Amino acid sequence: MRSKANKTLNMKLLVVAVLVAFFILFVLRSTFSTSTQNPSPRSSQASSLSIHESSKDCSLSCTKLPPSISQTLIHYATSTITPQQTLKEISVSARILEKHSPCNFLVFGLGHDSLMWSTLNHGGRTVFLEEDEAWIEQIRQRFPTLESYHVTYDSKVNEADNLLEVGQGQECTAVADPRFSMCQLALKGLPSFVYDTKWDVIMVDAPTGYYDEAPGRMTAIYTAGMMARNKENGETHVFVHDVNRVVEDKFSKAFLCEKYMIQQEGRLRHFQIPSHRDDLGRPFCPM
Repeated sequence: MRSKANKTLNMKLLVVAVLVAFFILFVLRSTFSTSTQNPSPRSSQASSLSIHESSKDCSLSCTKLPPSISQTLIHYATSTITPQQTLKEISVSARILEKHSPCNFLVFGLGHDSLMWSTLNHGGRTVFLEEDEAWIEQIRQRFPTLESYHVTYDSKVNEADNLLEVGQGQECTAVADPRFSMCQLALKGLPSFVYDTKWDVIMVDAPTGYYDEAPGRMTAIYTAGMMARNKENGETHVFVHDVNRVVEDKFSKAFLCEKYMIQQEGRLRHFQIPSHRDDLGRPFCPM
């Protein structure tokens, strides 16, 4: 029985690895197709010989997989660890990245799926914020190309009810740069560039939130929503994972707003939040 169970588990892991690899190849194929259909304009003064040589060089290099992508394919094809999200959940974020990458992508959390997220945003900037310094060091040794930073959280899951009430106050619903906010929910200790960057996509899949003394995702969810509102212009796609839990459910609805929710797939919610800076009369959440 144990042998049969192991074979079944190995088959499941193999299927997940193949499907993840398929997603990455699909995104790459779309990217290369777009590049081919919309070539960059060349100087009219260039000779036909130079253009021919450039095209020849491009044909050899543009279709070659970058080392980072090759590493990702090999990693997931040989890994025995499944990603934190299901295939259907990953598909939701992957479609947005396919449309907007290369872009600025901020991820709360550093996990077994981080290499995948970075690769799906190939050519863009993907930043990971992680609470566990020892884990960051482990990941850096294995995947040195990933950009990650240590973050500390002062909150605890058992404080969630009080923080939810605090978040309804005027100091928390006023749109502002989180580092200068008077709201108790605003994260103020992030690297300065995090506040200055215009994030196109934000994923909240951390910090730990499955027991009372854990930091919980209350402040991460609130800060993600405030960054989106405080963005100079445009919209921000915000994803929250583990919405089957009480904190993620209540705080995503309250501070990312149900009316801004585009989709829910399994334990993942997708919100599309517009800038509030270009319309100061816009309510915190649409009526």
